[in-house]
Amino acid sequence: MSKFFLFALIWWLVGNPFLAIIIVLVVLYMLDRRFIGLSPSLLKPYRRSRRLSRLKRELAMAPHHAGNKLEAARLYIEKEKYAEALELIEQVSSVYDSADVVYEIGLCRLKLGQLEEGERLILQSLDMNERVKYGEPYLRLGEAFAPVQSDRAIRYLEQFRKINSSSCEGSYKLGRIYDKLGNKEEAKRAFGEALHIYRGLPRYKRRAERRWAILSKWRQIF
Repeated sequence: MSKFFLFALIWWLVGNPFLAIIIVLVVLYMLDRRFIGLSPSLLKPYRRSRRLSRLKRELAMAPHHAGNKLEAARLYIEKEKYAEALELIEQVSSVYDSADVVYEIGLCRLKLGQLEEGERLILQSLDMNERVKYGEPYLRLGEAFAPVQSDRAIRYLEQFRKINSSSCEGSYKLGRIYDKLGNKEEAKRAFGEALHIYRGLPRYKRRAERRWAILSKWRQIF
C-alpha cells in the first residue's frame, strides 16, 4: 500500500506515469542497496570491466607481467569467465605457488565441469592452508557436488560451517540440499541456524549476510 501511495505521489509531482515508475524503482533499488542488499550492485561490474580493460592494455605492452596476469585472472573469476581466468592463472602458478592460487585454479576447473580435478586441486590448497579464504573452498565444493552427489556436498558444507561459523550462506545452502532430499526436519534446522547466526552478528557484518537470512526465513515459511 505504501508503494502505491509513493507511486501516486510521484506521478502527481512529475505528471508522467512511466517516469514515476522509473523513479519508484530507483528509490526502491537505493533503499535495498542501503538496508537489505538483495539487489546486485550496478557500479561494481562497470568498475571491474574498466580495471580489466586497463590490465589488458598493460599486458599487451608487458605480456610477462605476472602480477597483472593474476589480477586479471581474479577479475575474470568475479565475472564468472572461468576459461579465461584459468588460462591466465596457470601461466603464473609457478611464480605464485600459494594456497590461494592453487584454490583458484581448482575453482576454475570445478566451474568448467572438471569436478574430480577441481576437487583434487582445492583439497590440495586446503592441505597447504586449512583456513584458505576462510573456508570458502568447502562452500564451493558443496555447491558443485550438490546436483550430483548430495552426501559429498553435505560433508563439504558441514566443514565450511565449522570453519566459518559467522556465515549464514553455508547453513542456507545446506538447508537447500536437505530440502531437495526430502529431509524437511534437517532443512528446517539448517535454515533456523542461518537465522540464529544472523541475529548474533555485529551490525557491520549483517548487511553482507542479510540476503541469506531473508532467503532462509522465506524457506522456513514456504
